[in-house]
Amino acid sequence: MLSAASRPYIDASIPVLREHGTAITTRFYADMFAARPELTRLFNMGNQANGSQQQSLASGLFAYAANIDNPDALAPVIDRIVHKHVAVGLTPAHYPIVGKYLIGAIKIVLGDAATPELIAAWDEAYWLLAGAFIAAESRLYDRSGMAAGQLLPVRVVAREEQSETVASLTLASPDGKPLRDFAPGQYISVEATFPDGHRQLRQYSLSAERGLPTWRISVKREVGDINTPEGAVSNWLHDTVQVGATLYVSTPWGEFTPEIDDRAPIVLLSAGIGITPMLSVLRTLAVEQPHRPVLFAHAARHGGHHAHRDDLGWARERLSKLRTHISYEAPNDADQAGRDYDHAGTMPIRALLDDRDSTHFKDARFYLCGPLGFMQAQRHALISAGVPVQNIHREVFGPDLLDDLL
Repeated sequence: MLSAASRPYIDASIPVLREHGTAITTRFYADMFAARPELTRLFNMGNQANGSQQQSLASGLFAYAANIDNPDALAPVIDRIVHKHVAVGLTPAHYPIVGKYLIGAIKIVLGDAATPELIAAWDEAYWLLAGAFIAAESRLYDRSGMAAGQLLPVRVVAREEQSETVASLTLASPDGKPLRDFAPGQYISVEATFPDGHRQLRQYSLSAERGLPTWRISVKREVGDINTPEGAVSNWLHDTVQVGATLYVSTPWGEFTPEIDDRAPIVLLSAGIGITPMLSVLRTLAVEQPHRPVLFAHAARHGGHHAHRDDLGWARERLSKLRTHISYEAPNDADQAGRDYDHAGTMPIRALLDDRDSTHFKDARFYLCGPLGFMQAQRHALISAGVPVQNIHREVFGPDLLDDLL
């Protein structure tokens, strides 16, 4: 618990962080990476380049300060972050490094306003949070039986082009033994080693059902544009990894694990590459709960970007109470309504739930995965349709992690 002496300084920091948070985090990352370039392996440098990671951390500092007396609000966010941390192999030794450069950045950016009392308060608050992370991460490592940062060699035994931009890779153990089972919705870290020897980790959701001896991931090629750099790891995987290649990956992590063993209706909403964890859930339900009521709705830009169509057909043959709905934001000339998609435009989830064939899904649990704008729009539509907010769950990565808390 934060001390009474420090609390007024943390409370007073809330408006300061709103104004100067991004300047603080930008300075923090720049100074830390300059002094410790090896840490870039653990971070998404694309998000560093476009500034979204700096904004994310600034939002995190603000959210922590604003909710420091509300552990119930912080707990689910801390749980998400802990899983991200163990996925990249964070250890207790990293926390003094982060603390040094974060507190240093606060001093530099705030200047004379960074009084000794304010810095002491933030040092205390930082180590309270770091202690919670370290304890939770230790429990996860112990439970998994894996050391921090330990990666497993796997062999690529199949590669399939799922759309114009998405390829799936099926991974197997080199010794032929089954890979560790996982909870549908989880992800693994994949390490890329570039020609200059530099290494990077990225997380990819598992996209096949549990209970198989293999894992499957689906990777979207991130082309990049004037505002966003191309995805270094995704392009490396697309351009260089073929059947027979060896990759080094983490064990599965992630707390976004939809309820599989229940019999109640379930709704899976996705957009773009957000389809991947939903496919893992859908395929597992098809094997383990073939009579469970399932609504699966997916949004894609057009048919060329609609990945894993065969998986959906496979599930339709096995789930007796599956209802599907496909939306194309801007169908192309080759796309045919009624065959390739059901709706042109954004996903009309409220109208879909109001349909008499779907009204029983309003009491279901809803799981969302996709771009932040998609999840915000669908969450708002669901709440407007009368779905209790506690029944709405979403998978988030990187800069979207704190959206529900702010």
